[in-house]
Amino acid sequence: MTVSAPAGPLGDTGVTVIELPPFEAATIVHRGSMDGILPTAQALARGIEASGCRSTGYAREISLECPEDRDKWVTELQEPVTRA
Repeated sequence: MTVSAPAGPLGDTGVTVIELPPFEAATIVHRGSMDGILPTAQALARGIEASGCRSTGYAREISLECPEDRDKWVTELQEPVTRA
């Protein structure tokens, strides 16, 4: 699903929409609680290095599924990269 909204505040919700610049990224999906994300983040870092790329910033975390049971969460990590 694509949500399109102009940048700026969304009425009285306290939420502000900002547009982030596009970037080339290495991605990985983590399944489970965020308490256990370190091995997934380390696997992403190893994959970036193995591919000959280098990180150019901090990873974004995109929550794909957030049921009440945190062990069933699905989160995508997107780390901006550049080819070395």
